[in-house]
Amino acid sequence: MTTNRREILPVPPASVIRKLPAMGDLMITAKQNGATHERIGTIETVGIEDGWLVCGGAAHDSRIDPTLITSVIIDRTSIMQEKVYPRIDFRRGEEVLFSVVGFAGIEPFDAALAEFGPGEALPEEPKEPRAKRDDASLDDAGALPLQAALEAGTKVSVHFRRTGFEQVWTGVIESVKPAMGFINVMRPDFHLHLLGNTVSAWKDGAALDANGAPTGLSLTLHAAVVPA
Repeated sequence: MTTNRREILPVPPASVIRKLPAMGDLMITAKQNGATHERIGTIETVGIEDGWLVCGGAAHDSRIDPTLITSVIIDRTSIMQEKVYPRIDFRRGEEVLFSVVGFAGIEPFDAALAEFGPGEALPEEPKEPRAKRDDASLDDAGALPLQAALEAGTKVSVHFRRTGFEQVWTGVIESVKPAMGFINVMRPDFHLHLLGNTVSAWKDGAALDANGAPTGLSLTLHAAVVPA
């Protein structure tokens, strides 16, 4: 099958989402108000609850409203160390609602989408230079409850919500590291990148922006983990 390096796929978004388990390891990533929430691993199931598609498994816990997705864009242009990391952008209008990045290479990605045939070719997007950012700090308001959970060894759930998309990770934070302007939590199945100075405070577990409005990022604390 002939594929385009970048294309719009004119098929129902739900049909594409149901093909994700066949792609092997992948990342589901979404951004909003300075927070990037990423789950990484193999999607084991795609179900439906109250009209929302649910991507589940040991490494995934996402809920998607497919009726809000207006276009599906495939991008095969990202290559690192000679390996292709193909991406699917699920868009709502001009905004990316969430993206899926294939970590298993181009072969399982293209095989999963083969039945849809090639889409309509799109021009490649120019590579934007990396923005220069001030260093983030562990004293940043956004980092404080993450650092507290790390020090307490407390199990947490990190929730991300935006209109039409929800994702959560539950586990124990092992490190909180400022780098390249972000506060970063990194686990094998989860990454959180929180832009410095975007959270002014937390209220009842919800991160608030400079105007005191919820950002869509929230934190739930569970029982402390007791070493065996």
